Amino acid sequence: MEGGNHGGQGYPYPPQQYQYPYQYQYLPPSQPQPSSAPAPAPASAYLAPSPSFPVYSPAPPPQQQQYTHHSGPLQPYPPPAHTLHAYPPPPPSTYGYDPYPSAYPSYPSPSPSISPSSSFHQHPAAMPPESPAPSAPSTPSYPIADVLANMRLSDRLDYPPAGVPVPSPNVLPPSKSFSGGGSSHGGGGMQMVPYGSAGAGSQHGSVRPSLKVVLLHGSLDIWVHDARNLPNKDMFSKRVGDLLGPRITGAVGSKMSSASMTSDPYVTILVSYATIARTYVVPNNENPVWTQNFIVPVGHETADVQFVVKDNDVFGAQLIGTVAIPAERLLSGDRIDGVYDLLEPNGKPCAQGAVLRLSIQYIPVAHLTMYHHGVIAGPDSPGVPNTYFPLRRGNKVTLYQDAHVPDGCLPDIWLDHGIRYQHGQCWHDIYNAICQAQKLIYIVGWSVFHTIHLVRDGTQNTWSLGDLLKDKSRQGVRVLLLVWDDPTSRSILGIKTDGFMGTRDEETRRFFKHSSVQVLLCPRSAGKRHSWVKQQETGTIFTHHQKTVIIDADAGNYRRKIIAFVGGLDLCGGRYDTPRHPLFRTLQTFHKEDYYNPNFAPVDARGPREPWHDLHSKIDGPAAYDVLQNFQERWLKASKRHGIKKLAKSYDDALLSIERIPDIISINDAMDNDQESWHVQVFRSIDSNSAKGFPKDPREATRKNLICGKNVLIDMSIHTAYINAIRGAQHFIYIENQYFIGSSFNWDSNKDIGKHIV
Repeated sequence: MEGGNHGGQGYPYPPQQYQYPYQYQYLPPSQPQPSSAPAPAPASAYLAPSPSFPVYSPAPPPQQQQYTHHSGPLQPYPPPAHTLHAYPPPPPSTYGYDPYPSAYPSYPSPSPSISPSSSFHQHPAAMPPESPAPSAPSTPSYPIADVLANMRLSDRLDYPPAGVPVPSPNVLPPSKSFSGGGSSHGGGGMQMVPYGSAGAGSQHGSVRPSLKVVLLHGSLDIWVHDARNLPNKDMFSKRVGDLLGPRITGAVGSKMSSASMTSDPYVTILVSYATIARTYVVPNNENPVWTQNFIVPVGHETADVQFVVKDNDVFGAQLIGTVAIPAERLLSGDRIDGVYDLLEPNGKPCAQGAVLRLSIQYIPVAHLTMYHHGVIAGPDSPGVPNTYFPLRRGNKVTLYQDAHVPDGCLPDIWLDHGIRYQHGQCWHDIYNAICQAQKLIYIVGWSVFHTIHLVRDGTQNTWSLGDLLKDKSRQGVRVLLLVWDDPTSRSILGIKTDGFMGTRDEETRRFFKHSSVQVLLCPRSAGKRHSWVKQQETGTIFTHHQKTVIIDADAGNYRRKIIAFVGGLDLCGGRYDTPRHPLFRTLQTFHKEDYYNPNFAPVDARGPREPWHDLHSKIDGPAAYDVLQNFQERWLKASKRHGIKKLAKSYDDALLSIERIPDIISINDAMDNDQESWHVQVFRSIDSNSAKGFPKDPREATRKNLICGKNVLIDMSIHTAYINAIRGAQHFIYIENQYFIGSSFNWDSNKDIGKHIV
């Protein structure tokens, strides 16, 4: 389940030269593609003088898997002589040692900025996100490659210049130590003014030129190491000092300026104004240490990559300073690393000695194996790498179109060996599974209506969903409902509001109130460590959108197993429909008092009704246990009580420990060895504000393929899966999704996108 143990162990000094274990079998093109820009100037045009000490290459990291998502293993790069902070890191007291020791001379940098030896043939840091391809064709080999080669996301050439290249004084030269001693941490070679313009009277004494916009299509291997001498941006301490005056603050000046009341820095990485990565927040520290690695897939036209250091504050974030790396310099594939001045928008340093240590390397998509060979299919497929849940083999999967498919409604589909495909009947199967449950029924939904009837074709005289769940709970089945709490739907002191979204969540809670069915209304939370503004925005705008039903089923030999229904159908009003999608003729039968017209003007009982089309599935096998784990993580998080709610009933012990129920087989025993079984991998988009059990240590989080964000850990495996599939496509890309907002940061300027999207 984890992505392997990539612990943060240091390497012995001095590091030895080594050959990167995954060599590319061909040379990179002499001219970076697809840009037609001239080759970048030699490093000597921008670098400080070469160091006089011997040049070494770092020791090889331990064997790792490839990475295709934002956050890679937190291995020291270069090997740090400090201890990583926990997530979130505790406020440090006085250091018992210098966090920037003078031992770094034993680890010299190959140059102040760019390592000549660390091209695509020798990568001394984390591995690239995918293994290199054995060969790269000079011309596109597949039809889709022809289309992509001739399509530009944007023809906008007036990209506002984000910075100005300046000589090396903005980067610490080899003779200037990051820690104030005589050691060198490497330089950056080139730095840019991040915002605004620098006229003749600027610190650089020259008019600022424009930077060339280039296409970065591939992956960025980024390390954000640490910062030094950041200014105190704490708004609260400044305001207190202004209010109390110099007489009082003079007596307590040491406390006012102590680490308990100073900046809470974090770094945001931007490409084309889009945030592609973000470090966690180091609270109350002007010398923060992150040592975070990000492997970021990119497909951006940009002039630079910006590293923006901010101070996390109660009412938002304050800019501390910015480092901007010209995108054109990255096209060579060399690793750029160094210590950079943090600049304000006017191009001046944000504080004396304020610097950020980072490294960055660009790996073009043409150098990635998947781009040329596609996703591996068949029984030996490893699945999508670097995700929270691994690929599970030996599953039975049933696919559903709409809530119900009457017999003969869809044309026959013939499979191998003359077998006719059986179209599934989703709500029929859910109803039967609930009726047969003996241990547990767990339901997650954006909305759940207790009044709906799952079976409506007259074949069975069925109960409503609410009555059915009450009856099963009386039989001793554990019934848990986890429903999104609409903030506009409230019932306070007898005053009831239906809510803007019409989820009827309060009505569902009241219906089950005096039964053994347990209902948790779960609001969307940004987490207490986020700003007040962010908390209000998240709780008001965003929802929980998962739809799952998890039930125990017959496994034979008097034993039970876990099955899961997963997809896009909520068990609520307006969702029952068939592939015929009638608008009028079922208003007095199947859809009587059950249709949902959010996009129509008010209509009467004569209709029309708005149809509903969606997809669903049933998983019977090991992957169903991953869906169960998702429910458990969400339930434990939602059941944690805060404030006055601590006096209310606890739901912590509501979950069954299935490993203690001998009747339920384990995940290892659930695999079906049938030749027709499926490989299934569960993906999701969720963060630590909605799921309990994510590790707090960033090193452990990255081993589980979680992304370390500003104040949160994120499982964005569905994003990883999309990129994996799209980059691996060889002939076509077909996407059916209610919401798919891909590279939306650049779509507004792409006027001919309709020619390529149907």
